[in-house]
Amino acid sequence: MLPSVSTLQQIGLAVLLLATLAWVIGLVRTVRRDRPAPQPPGAAPRLLKAVPRQVVPPSESVELTAAEREAFAGLVRELTRGH
Repeated sequence: MLPSVSTLQQIGLAVLLLATLAWVIGLVRTVRRDRPAPQPPGAAPRLLKAVPRQVVPPSESVELTAAEREAFAGLVRELTRGH
């Protein structure tokens, strides 16, 4: 025991240290749980869990021509090649 610190202050310090330790353990467990698993090279990228798929009403959609679809597919391939 420290002679210049009261017993109540020492108990408070111990409680504060235990709370800090519990917070750090919880934080580490949360970060490890939410970390994505490593993917083998060439595997398709996983979709994000937090981003929902968008549904577009038919009145707001546009039909693409075959050339436009191919250009879009080429752009997607080019953008995903680096990852």
